[in-house]
Amino acid sequence: MAHPGDESLALPELPEIVRQVRARTPARLLAGRAGAAYRTNTQLELREAHAAARDAVWDELDLQSAWGAAFVERWNPLELRTRAHAKEDYLLRPDLGRQFDETSRTDLAAIDSRCIDLQIAIGDGLSAPAVVAQVPALLPLLDAGAKSRGWVLGPILVIHHCRVGILNEIGERLEPRVAVLLIGERPGLATAESLSAYMAYRPLVGHTDADRNLISNIHARGLSAGQAAQRILNFAAQMMKAEESGYMLREETPAIEDSQP
Repeated sequence: MAHPGDESLALPELPEIVRQVRARTPARLLAGRAGAAYRTNTQLELREAHAAARDAVWDELDLQSAWGAAFVERWNPLELRTRAHAKEDYLLRPDLGRQFDETSRTDLAAIDSRCIDLQIAIGDGLSAPAVVAQVPALLPLLDAGAKSRGWVLGPILVIHHCRVGILNEIGERLEPRVAVLLIGERPGLATAESLSAYMAYRPLVGHTDADRNLISNIHARGLSAGQAAQRILNFAAQMMKAEESGYMLREETPAIEDSQP
């Protein structure tokens, strides 16, 4: 016999307003119950989402398998590493993920960094699958939008075992006007493929989160690639005009048109 709680929450019998709420959020609202527990389907979905989140944290980013040879050849990213050479080090020592190793510092020193307006870096962060899923659509839009504004772009950087604070060292070594770090967010039970864009105007060693700005939730059920690219580019232009970033700078968000189909 079905539990009364199950019958009362059968999807077709829900009020229209409740169905609309559930359609607009991945949160498990009014999912029903079997006694005092979740229904079997809900419990299995939770276990699947938890497993995906754990896998996302431990996954390593391999560019060829992630994006394919054609994409890598087109963008020719410079692969760099932090001092967290193993994933265990990265998880246990966040400070190591904020500093380039010596080989990467040598590679950066060879870059002609004169007059870079926008420096785009891609970091695996806490979700390599987020980078794999979101960057192929987002990067071309950022590149095209920056060039249409007449900005000088630095080389595309891909940073393994990366923390947000690496922005400071990017700023010190390349001196861009604005640096953008596209990094995998901490995965949750709604999605393990959410990307964030951390941004800073002329970042320097010693800067903190108070000196940065964030555009988050770039994924299939959040900000689309088109929306995210427009916001990132608009905010970068705002930073260049104000010559600052961080908590003192509030994002101006004009109407956003989604360029994604």
